[in-house]
Amino acid sequence: MAALSLDPRLSLNARKHHHHGALVEEIEGLIRVYKDGHVERLPIIPNVPCSIPSELRVTSRDIVLDRSTNLWARVYVPQGQRNLPLLVYFHGGGFCVGSAAWNCYHDFISNLASKAGCVVMSVNYRLAPENRLPAAYEDGYNTVMWVKEQATNGSREHSWWLSCCNFLGFFLAGDSAGANIAHNVVLRFGTADQQGEARTASEKAPQPYGSALTLSAADTYWRLSLPMGSTREHPWCNPLAKGAAKLNSIELPATMVFVSDMDILMDRNKEFCSTMANAVRR
Repeated sequence: MAALSLDPRLSLNARKHHHHGALVEEIEGLIRVYKDGHVERLPIIPNVPCSIPSELRVTSRDIVLDRSTNLWARVYVPQGQRNLPLLVYFHGGGFCVGSAAWNCYHDFISNLASKAGCVVMSVNYRLAPENRLPAAYEDGYNTVMWVKEQATNGSREHSWWLSCCNFLGFFLAGDSAGANIAHNVVLRFGTADQQGEARTASEKAPQPYGSALTLSAADTYWRLSLPMGSTREHPWCNPLAKGAAKLNSIELPATMVFVSDMDILMDRNKEFCSTMANAVRR
């Protein structure tokens, strides 16, 4: 999907008087965290309903997967087609912001389902810091297991989309934090030592004005989403760190990774891809 570009001036009017103590973390325009644990997410990107332009010929509905954790998904089904692959998609947002209902994701996935000819389940997982990792990974894993259960039991309630799927074509995907979730979900179904704290060249490079992911924002997302007391050496942040699952000991599925040339995480993504490729060759 297209990269988000945020104008920090848009958040100025969102500042309101609060009674939650000192502001301890902030990513301007997106999220504020206060001393008492209160989290404020700013509505800079609107949520939208399931409606889709008729010319795309795609039907979309929201479905509940687990009421106890408020896990839900938005399902997109190309009309009049059967035997389609199923793509389970996890949105980005540094594990802290984002929604399957954000208009940017809704528009992107509507077009993806239409043009690629696949059923897409866009997962709305739990967010940090209220639900730190591994909550998002658990939601991803539980989503896959839920789909398996519904398909195995021949769910009537969900037959409107399950009957269109060929589960021999089952894919996990995501952007940014969502790609991290997809990778870690795959690791749970399968049974190199890099410094995550050291800065790479792409992290040191100047960023365009209005970039949604700055170095300080990336650091804040990790502080808010990793278990308390963790550093960027944690395997969930740095999958090549000491103690992380060895990729050459896991049967990895075919994986496609897209890396933006202006992304501050470009170098980390390229090294990770190289490590995965070497693991598959062995």
